[in-house]
Amino acid sequence: MVNERKVGNDVPDAWNAYVKEDFSLEPAATGRLDGLTFSVKDVFALQGWANTAGNPDWHRSHGPSADNADAVDSLLRHGAKLKGITHTDELMYSLNGENFHFGTPVNPRAPDRLPGGSSSGSAVAAAAALTDFALGTDTGGSVRVPSSYCGVYGIRPTHGAVSVRGVIPLAPVFDTVGWMSRDPGVLLEAGLALLPPPAFPQESGGFSRWLHVKEAWDLAEPEVEAGLLAGMAAFEWPGDRGREWVEAVPGGLAALADSFRAIQGFEIWQTHGEWIGRERPLFGPDIAERFAWAATITPEDYRKHQAAKREVTARVEALIGEDGLLVLPTVPCVAPAKGQSGEAIGRIRSRVMQICCLAGMTGLPQVTIPAGTADGLPVGVSFIAGRGQDVRLLRWVREIAGRAGRSV
Repeated sequence: MVNERKVGNDVPDAWNAYVKEDFSLEPAATGRLDGLTFSVKDVFALQGWANTAGNPDWHRSHGPSADNADAVDSLLRHGAKLKGITHTDELMYSLNGENFHFGTPVNPRAPDRLPGGSSSGSAVAAAAALTDFALGTDTGGSVRVPSSYCGVYGIRPTHGAVSVRGVIPLAPVFDTVGWMSRDPGVLLEAGLALLPPPAFPQESGGFSRWLHVKEAWDLAEPEVEAGLLAGMAAFEWPGDRGREWVEAVPGGLAALADSFRAIQGFEIWQTHGEWIGRERPLFGPDIAERFAWAATITPEDYRKHQAAKREVTARVEALIGEDGLLVLPTVPCVAPAKGQSGEAIGRIRSRVMQICCLAGMTGLPQVTIPAGTADGLPVGVSFIAGRGQDVRLLRWVREIAGRAGRSV
């Protein structure tokens, strides 16, 4: 087991959020993010830093970056200051936040529970007020899951809307740059710095239809559903025509999640298989098993499951239209307790993936907000909007949060 001190801090931070807490970059100009700080997941290129990607063998076999990732430079140009490089699960291939080599960041809302991954350190940095916001990546849920577990706002944007140049890939067809904050206003401001300008810059206001995804709510634990529905009462938007219940994936989400896993696994092996074969890295047991499984997926499997991706995308875009939102629990449960067996965590992961795969398969933007509690622990509700409506969605979230008194 490798200690954080060998690649990062001389003195580990109290939350174990950072692989290197004292790495900083000053703003490159002044702009809308003046005075704000952000942390960055250890998969973004930073000039002079050799990423760990959560694995010591990756760190050993890759040299320092020559320049910064595009997303980092965008934030610096808008006046933000980078403050710290955060932990990630190994090669981003997990949703738990536990790292075999570097330990587990501490969930500020539930120290005896997992923070969620793979953007675990970034979620903890945001939730613990170590920075104003934090960059992560989201392939299968790696921003949304830790945002829900740690009680912060988070976004997975429209696929391809934010540049991934300089970001270590996992599965390119699903990879996105996301971000998290305690404050929905800061979440919006970061989005305005990172996202392309909306087609209609003055466009704002609500979405007239809230489409509750029945099969996703069916997966939620009863106390989570009760906590979310109670908390959401404060977020009602004047003029809404009321809730509608829809089936986004007739027959349930399990088959869609299987297709997501197959497409993701194939792309992961295409991306990292050669490096794994050459370097023979030491992985934690669950990560090693996942990579071994990814190596078995054939091109025929990949093409077959692409059909499911096309079908669900067409159906969901037709459901949403111009003014609809899909509404669903971000995850079906509260943050899992630490120290559970691999089998127990695997069952939780399976249910989480069923809910999270919908935005991944369609490529649509999803924002999660801390909407309630279950057993005293935070739970998030998510809204999925139409393609390219990221800024509109972020503006709307800021406004409903303000109306509900949820702004920081």
